[in-house]
Amino acid sequence: MTYVKKLKPHEFNIWRGKRPLLGQLDIELTERCNNNCIHCCINQPENDADARAREMTTPQVKDILMQAADIGCLTVRFTGGEPLLRPDFEELYLFARRLGMKVLVFTNARLITPPLADLFARIPPLVTIEITVYGMTCESYEAVTRAPGSFAEFRRGVDFLLERRVPFIVKSAVLPPNVGEMDDFEAWARTIPWMDKPPSYSMFYDLRNRCDNEAKNMYIRGLRLSPQDGLAVLTRDAAKYRKSQIEFAQKFMGPPGEKLFGCGACSSHSGCLDAYGRLQPCMGVRAQELTVHLAGTPLSDALAQFPRLREMRATNPDYLRRCALCFLKGLCEQCPAKSWAEHGTLDTPVAYLCEVAHAQARWLGWLGENERGWETAAWRERISQESVAMDGGGHS
Repeated sequence: MTYVKKLKPHEFNIWRGKRPLLGQLDIELTERCNNNCIHCCINQPENDADARAREMTTPQVKDILMQAADIGCLTVRFTGGEPLLRPDFEELYLFARRLGMKVLVFTNARLITPPLADLFARIPPLVTIEITVYGMTCESYEAVTRAPGSFAEFRRGVDFLLERRVPFIVKSAVLPPNVGEMDDFEAWARTIPWMDKPPSYSMFYDLRNRCDNEAKNMYIRGLRLSPQDGLAVLTRDAAKYRKSQIEFAQKFMGPPGEKLFGCGACSSHSGCLDAYGRLQPCMGVRAQELTVHLAGTPLSDALAQFPRLREMRATNPDYLRRCALCFLKGLCEQCPAKSWAEHGTLDTPVAYLCEVAHAQARWLGWLGENERGWETAAWRERISQESVAMDGGGHS
């Protein structure tokens, strides 16, 4: 006899057969951060009075959370910047939990105190907290964060969670000050009880997605791994990488054509709210024409505009000549958000991401040394041959 039946959200009686309008809402509570990381695409100074004055008030955030709950939101992600900088963070956290939402917190852990860790233990977020780690020593960590004392505060915050057995996972960013510490980081990560798989890494960094600081953009470009160095990180476990990429390719590879958006941003089931009350399809797309200010606009009405993204088409000749015809689109990180940060448009190819994708494809055997993904007609056969090889077949 079966005593438990798993249901999808739209199968709950409360929805009467209809899907909830909003599965997850991302809220950037602030762009301010107590770190000043060398690679960050969004951070503003911790004490930036102008940014603080423009941020949504506590009642405004609560109102949006209530609207989200009314249309079926199941999860809210609090991010930033550093969301714990908000003096009302605990109040907003409790408000969301009392609405029945799961709360995902992205943090650097520096501001996790015993009372806050006690709160997470007493009223769990129901989604594992995610902590970004910038180095395994004070020297490497603070070379990235440029914040004296940040390493000790991060380790202390982590210890408070461990002591109370509050679930969290860690992830990292591969940067010049910490690139030699990956083995040490992974060994430490394995001691965290909730790490059921290896930590993830950021490597191919976005430029400032507000297009607000060209000097910092130049600095970020200098931090990006070369395609070959990035490939070396990705293929540290070569067999595992090859297997995962071949499995991925069977489902997601292929030319996108003129269509610009092929991701979850096309759906009204998710959205990103910035610190100032502007709703966007995702965290990266800051284009004014794709932004809805929620002052005076109900959340449900704003979300209803996102499905139109499916109809948006590229017009840039370079995109149509290359990206639209390239079978590596599933492998390449090129998307309107990346194009926006890099060029201030939605359909200009990002050359760096193109080279990263081609380096991976050549390593996997999908392309010859001088071939380009948009010139390859028989790409299905190549991916299929790799699949056969993985199963012990006739391709070497």
